Amino acid sequence: MWVVPLYFTTKLHWWRFLTTWFIFSVITAYISFRATRKPLACTTPRLVYKWFLLLYKISYATGIVGYTVVMFTLFGINLIFRIKPEDAMDFGVSLLFYGLYYGVLGRDFAEMCADFMASTVGYYSASGMPTKHLSDNICAVCGQPILVDVSEEGIIENTYRLSCNHVWERPHVMYGQLLDWLRYLVAWQPVIIGFVQGINYVLGLE
Repeated sequence: MWVVPLYFTTKLHWWRFLTTWFIFSVITAYISFRATRKPLACTTPRLVYKWFLLLYKISYATGIVGYTVVMFTLFGINLIFRIKPEDAMDFGVSLLFYGLYYGVLGRDFAEMCADFMASTVGYYSASGMPTKHLSDNICAVCGQPILVDVSEEGIIENTYRLSCNHVWERPHVMYGQLLDWLRYLVAWQPVIIGFVQGINYVLGLE
C-alpha cells in the first residue's frame, strides 16, 4: 500500500497525492530510521509516538471532514453554497481517501516501529514475557518520568494507566478497527477477485 500507489499516481499525474506521499514518506522514513537504531536514544520513543499520534489525529479529522462533505452532497446541501455536486463529491471523496489511506499506513508503520523499539529496550522476548520492570511513575516506553498524572488533563497528551500500571495514550478504538478492516479489504481484494474470476472461467460464465 505504500509503494504501489506511487506507480499509478505518477502515471496519472496526480501531483497533489504525490506531494503528500513524498512528505509522509520522508518524515516516516526518518522516524522509522530512529526507531530501528541500536542503542535506542531515550528521546526516540516519544518522538515516534508524537509523530504517529499527530498523523492519527490528522487522518482521523480528514476522514471525518471528507465523509461529512460526501453526506452533505448527497443531501444537496452543497447547492445552498452554489457548489456543483461533482466538485463537492470529488472534494469529499478525496479527503476521505487521504484520511483512510494515511491512517492505514500510519498504523502499520507505528506497529512496526513499536515492535522494533520493544525488542531493543528489552520488553519483548520469544516467550512473549517482558524482561524488564519499571516503577509506576516511569513510562514503560521511553523510560522517562511521567509528567502528567492519570487524573490530570494534559496540554499536549493525556496519560492513561494500563493493567500493568504503566501508561500509554489510548487511541480511538473504533477508528483503529476501521483501518484494520480497510487494510484487510485491500490486501485480500485481489485474491477474492481472482477467485471469482476462476469460478466464472470454470463455469463458462461471461
